[in-house]
Amino acid sequence: MIDYTEGSGKEYHIGVGKGDVGEYVILPGDPKRTSKIAAYFDNPVLVGDSREFMTYTGTLDGVKVSVTSTGIGGPSASIAMEELVKCGAHTFIRVGTCGGMDLEVKGGDIVIATGAIRFEGTSKEYAPIEFPAVANLDVTNALVKAGKDMGVAYHVGIVQCKDAFYGQHRPETLPNHAELLNKWDAWLRLHTKASEMESAALFIVAQYLNVRCGSVFLAVANQERAKAGLENIQVHDTDKAIRVAIAAIRNLIADEKN
Repeated sequence: MIDYTEGSGKEYHIGVGKGDVGEYVILPGDPKRTSKIAAYFDNPVLVGDSREFMTYTGTLDGVKVSVTSTGIGGPSASIAMEELVKCGAHTFIRVGTCGGMDLEVKGGDIVIATGAIRFEGTSKEYAPIEFPAVANLDVTNALVKAGKDMGVAYHVGIVQCKDAFYGQHRPETLPNHAELLNKWDAWLRLHTKASEMESAALFIVAQYLNVRCGSVFLAVANQERAKAGLENIQVHDTDKAIRVAIAAIRNLIADEKN
């Protein structure tokens, strides 16, 4: 493969190299969220700021950890993971927002993904559609333990991943509305917890690269609750999901020290 960095020693898109990041990395979408996450680290330092990819590195419980933003969607998330693995990372937690689907998921709740519906394009360039997008069990268990220990309202299950945000929110206006609506109905009948945009790609790329990945989300709201005439509050502060991810990494670090 061509070295587009021309010998810089830094990865082409994320702008960091070996030694710049820890083995444990949190992956938000929004670059502005990285400083908020890094504030939970000890001695955080900005080590990369390139395109949508902003990276801070610090420590948790004496172990080097990082946070790298991925932007929105599977293509840029997969690039971030590929390049972070080259830099030495092996455990990832996607932290972001989602829209609830199951009626039990309320705005402000936490959703922990066990797997993802591959209704997006990136994962199809890595694996046949028959191959499942599954979260790593150790990472998922660490997230569940964190949620339990913190006493937050959380849900564990399958999430749906798509490429078109507005394909979810106004499918009836699009040319292929029948397909979108029929599949959405199938996801609901299968008790899918929530919809988001990155986990399917990240789970498949992690499987290919033989690294670990899990996902935790803040449910901003639930359009299905609104349709059903149920209370549908909106919550936008992601701090609760961030704290679950931080606690999960601490759980993993503690387990792997023993």
